[in-house]
Amino acid sequence: QVQLVESGGGLVQSGGSLRLSCVASGRPFTRYAMGWFRQAPGKEREFVAAISRTSGRTYYADSVKGRFLISRDNAGNTVYLQMNSLKPEDTAAYYCAADPTNTAAAMGIILPDYWGQGTQVTVPS
Repeated sequence: QVQLVESGGGLVQSGGSLRLSCVASGRPFTRYAMGWFRQAPGKEREFVAAISRTSGRTYYADSVKGRFLISRDNAGNTVYLQMNSLKPEDTAAYYCAADPTNTAAAMGIILPDYWGQGTQVTVPS
């Protein structure tokens, strides 16, 4: 089992940037495809981005493509989400996720097995 701890959320003005981090512990990090999801109040949790185990291949939701960048540091057991040009509709709790079985490409379809506790991102309108 892997434990995931997110950090980096906060309040940022529209057009600003934030970088979220997620540190994993408990199992070899390269065992997991990693991803980020978000959930706004009153809405379902939605896929944001995913990254493969070692090739670095990335996948994004259309709503964040071109603004967000997912990356991982396998030596440091950390996955990042760089969020640029933030909009009020990006306001949500952001969750890090890990999947030991499926590919990063599937993360938008098959929910991962492991989740962090979430970090709040607020972009006032």
